[in-house]
Amino acid sequence: MFFPIRDSIPSRIFPVVNVLIIAACSMAFLYELLLGPHLEGFLQVAAFIPARLFDTVPPELMTFPDYGLWGNALTILISMFLHGGWMHIIGNMWFLYVFGDNVEDALGHGAYLFFYLGGGFAAALLQAVMSPGSTVPNIGASGAIAAVLGAYMVWFPHSRVQTLVFLVFFIDIWEVPALLYLAYWFLIQFLEGTMSLGVTSAGGGVAWFAHIGGFVFGFVVARLLLRTGRVRPAVPRMVVWHRM
Repeated sequence: MFFPIRDSIPSRIFPVVNVLIIAACSMAFLYELLLGPHLEGFLQVAAFIPARLFDTVPPELMTFPDYGLWGNALTILISMFLHGGWMHIIGNMWFLYVFGDNVEDALGHGAYLFFYLGGGFAAALLQAVMSPGSTVPNIGASGAIAAVLGAYMVWFPHSRVQTLVFLVFFIDIWEVPALLYLAYWFLIQFLEGTMSLGVTSAGGGVAWFAHIGGFVFGFVVARLLLRTGRVRPAVPRMVVWHRM
C-alpha cells in the first residue's frame, strides 16, 4: 500500500476552492452520521443510481421516483459530497488536499470548481454506462478527485510525492516521482475495473470505472488546456526534504 503524504511543489495561492470542497464534504458526512438509521432511505432518494438514469429499475424496486435528466444530474452533484464511511472520506479528502492545491493554482479558483465538478460528472456517467442496471447508490468524491490526479499528472510531471509505504510488517517513507505514482494509481484502477466486469455486487463496492472516467477526463482536459495555453502550471520549483 502506498499513501501520499505531500508533494514537492508549493502552491502560489491559497486553495480556497479546494478547502471549501473539503469542508463541504466533511459537513455532508457529519449530516450522514446524524441520520443514523434513516441514512439508507436518504441515499435511495438523494444519491445517484445508474438504473434510475437508464430506466432499468426492476419492477420490484419501482419505488424510485422518475427524476428525469435534471433530477439525475442533481443526484450526481449531491453524490460527490457524500461518503460511505470514515476511511472513504479520510482517504478522499487527503488525496484532494495533497494534489488539489496545485491544480487549482494552475486553473484559478472558478475554473477549478467547474473542472472538479466536470470530472465528477464524467466519472459518474462512465460508471453508469458500465453498470446501467445497478440499483446501488453511487456516492463519493473519488471520481472528481481522480480528474484532479489526471490533470496533476499532465501539469506537474516533475513533482515528487513523499509516500508512506506499507509492505507487510515494513513501513517506510519513500520519495516517488509523481508521474510514476499516478501512473501506478491509474494502473490499479484499470486492472481492478476490468476484473470487476461481469461481477455483480448487490451490496456495493468500489466504483472502479468512476475512478477511470474521472482520471481520463482530467488527463484529456489538462492536455487540451496546456496546448491552448489556458493554464499556468507552476514552474518546476520544488521543496527539498532532508531525511533525519
